[in-house]
Amino acid sequence: MRYYLIAGEPSGDLHGAKLIEGLKTADPEASFRFWGGDLMAEAGGAEHLAKHYRETSFFGFVNVLKNLPTIRRQFVDCQRDIAAFAPDVVILIDYPGFNLKIARWAKEQGFAVFYYIAPKVWAWKQRRVKQIRKYVDRLYTIFPFETEWFGKFGIEPIFCGNPLSDDIALRRATLTSREEFLRKHNLDERPIVALVAGSRPNEIRENLPDMVQLAQRIPDRQFVVTAVPWLDRALYDQHLAGSEVRYLCGETQQILALSEAAIVTSGTATLETALMGIPEMVLYHIPKLYEVLRPYVLKIPFVSLVNINLGREAVRELVCNRIDMEQAEAELRAILEGGAKREKMLADFHELRTIIGGAGASDRFAQAMVGELQKMKK
Repeated sequence: MRYYLIAGEPSGDLHGAKLIEGLKTADPEASFRFWGGDLMAEAGGAEHLAKHYRETSFFGFVNVLKNLPTIRRQFVDCQRDIAAFAPDVVILIDYPGFNLKIARWAKEQGFAVFYYIAPKVWAWKQRRVKQIRKYVDRLYTIFPFETEWFGKFGIEPIFCGNPLSDDIALRRATLTSREEFLRKHNLDERPIVALVAGSRPNEIRENLPDMVQLAQRIPDRQFVVTAVPWLDRALYDQHLAGSEVRYLCGETQQILALSEAAIVTSGTATLETALMGIPEMVLYHIPKLYEVLRPYVLKIPFVSLVNINLGREAVRELVCNRIDMEQAEAELRAILEGGAKREKMLADFHELRTIIGGAGASDRFAQAMVGELQKMKK
């Protein structure tokens, strides 16, 4: 069968690549066309990459507004490319601002529409549920609590686990030893604390300064920022200048695996850190206006996927306009070796891994999708 996939950011590219691999196993006759990135190109063939997410990622109201003509043009380009490929199914991967519009168009054109990694409508923009119900044939979720949540709106999602578990299991086998890693990067023997400041420029600008300030309060640890390769190093360097915080790029899981603890922004990184069994705290600097509007916009009490899935505050969330450094230091020390909160947090993470499920999720999702398509064709 013919599969057209659309991902618009790095995490979608990662999950899309693993899904492509799973689809190739579940459907040996599969052919692909996709919007995504380097990982999807590697999995599905670079010649089948219609558009790279570097050309399509526009985040923030102002940025979107400035690029509206480009976004409209890309939307039309995508429609034409789907129509030319004539897939058996269009598989949308997160990226709801763009993908929900494609869902409507594809459904109206008679294409089957699967949504993989549901938009986080349980947190904000709940109105999008109506679009999902109307234009999506099958919804595939990666968090178990979403099954009950979407069920309240007459949608029966399919949950097969979380593909992050696959990525962690795969990379764990390739990690180097602590001794080799320290030698390679000229690090000393002090325990490592990872600074996971985000993957977008605005996240680095807002969060890294606070993280560096916190790091300077605990000199008996060495702090390492987990930089991402698609952002210019200069963006990091301007905030690291004058500090001992080290910059390491493209080795997030390696750094986390060797860390005593981590300071993480909200998002998928909080879940990844927990599934790897690394105690963490969430530190996210938000504008004053967001702080004021948060109770009215955010429909859930937590921002961390760890806490959302467990239904309680297992990791401390410092999400505010002005971070209290004394409080932040106390929270970090509490999850270091010997800290008062460390063992309880590790037990919570064990419970989380049970809830989320083990490796093999991408293959299970692929098999479920192929099975659904086969039923639809009968």
